[in-house]
Amino acid sequence: MNKREFLKASGSAMAGALLSRMGFGQTQKEAAARANRTNWAGNYTYKAARLDEPGSAQEVQRLVTSLSNAKALGARHSFNDIADSSGDQISLKNMTEMTLDKAGRTVTVAAGVTYGKLAPWLDAQGFAVHNLASLPHVSVVGACATATHGSGIHNGNLSTAVRAIEFVDGSGQLKTLSRATNTDEFNGAVVALGALGVIIRITLAVVPTFQISQIVYENLSFDQLEHNLDAIFGSGYSVSLFTDWQHHRATQVWLKQSITGSTTPALPPLFYGATLQKTKLHPLAGHSPENCTEQLGVPGPWYERLPHFRMNFTPSSGAELQSEYFVPRAQAYKAILAVEQLRDKITPHLFITELRTIAADDLWLSTAYKRDSVAIHFTWKPEEKAVRSVLPLIEEKLAPFDARPHWAKVFTMSHQRLSQLYPRLNDFRALAAQYDPNRKFLNAYLQNVFGA
Repeated sequence: MNKREFLKASGSAMAGALLSRMGFGQTQKEAAARANRTNWAGNYTYKAARLDEPGSAQEVQRLVTSLSNAKALGARHSFNDIADSSGDQISLKNMTEMTLDKAGRTVTVAAGVTYGKLAPWLDAQGFAVHNLASLPHVSVVGACATATHGSGIHNGNLSTAVRAIEFVDGSGQLKTLSRATNTDEFNGAVVALGALGVIIRITLAVVPTFQISQIVYENLSFDQLEHNLDAIFGSGYSVSLFTDWQHHRATQVWLKQSITGSTTPALPPLFYGATLQKTKLHPLAGHSPENCTEQLGVPGPWYERLPHFRMNFTPSSGAELQSEYFVPRAQAYKAILAVEQLRDKITPHLFITELRTIAADDLWLSTAYKRDSVAIHFTWKPEEKAVRSVLPLIEEKLAPFDARPHWAKVFTMSHQRLSQLYPRLNDFRALAAQYDPNRKFLNAYLQNVFGA
């Protein structure tokens, strides 16, 4: 039964409600929506024929049951075709419920919730999540499903906070997996790239709210990383180094430190030879620092300091591409030097590179699976042809370090290489087949990942 027959059989009242909410049957509207449906950065235009916007788990179930091909769409912050489909895209932006369990120290959020919406609500009730990405605009579900991360030697990526997921599988059934009751299978299902189904709700562990101060230093020599890499990245709750790969140095160090009580953060004039900022800075030269979170050591809530960019402002550059590779922290200095050899090929097409740390975890498809990692992140100018010509060179330089690519960003690695980098990729493929036996959620992106 196709989708229109299914809706007709469901009764005219139900069909009318679904048509109104999801936008079915409106050819001109669909055409206009498709023409303007790009990802956040504008580098990718979705090819899915329709965009559906259900408002409840039951609507998602009915919708999935009626479709032959589908894919969940988050906040559109992926830089590749991970969220595209040969059939329908299912956006859950209308599902925004949040429930806090203070006694159990967890929060359950619907799939349309972004960290920008969750964080201030959670903070007002005295709680926080352990870390945030560099921008708060991403959806909680989408960020966790792709192993998106913040920074900090002792901080796992955002998906390590997940305690349970509720999703609609390929048969339209509502499934729940939790860390407490399905440990190994759960570890395979958290970073799932949309392969198991459409996540409806996700439950995260929370911690008591806390304060952070942010200080920026300029011009840190890469020589300091040879013997002090762990000390530098361990100097704060979250630490980021930015570089343009020229002059053998990090142009900026963003040091985010936790504040206890009324303690005033120290502002040493030097940090491993780098000099203390005098004014507020943006990581990209020539961009207004107004877009960035507060600096100069001024304490503030965790959610207003851990991201680099403020919720109501354009993050990063806006029109850009992004790539990111994760190497073992123990080999990070050598990996950085290897990439630096390509500096004159990289810099002309680069806005900035960011270096961050992520603690090891047990999630099968996490980029930090079983190893403490350093992420080498590239924010590129919107020059796709040039960037795609440079990426294989970077991947070749990082091959000796078994660099894993960020799932939601631009990379060129083959299935064969991904299979070498992720020891449980075949187990994950079997898990996807278990929950989606008819391959309803398989798209071109997953075909590359799975090699089929």
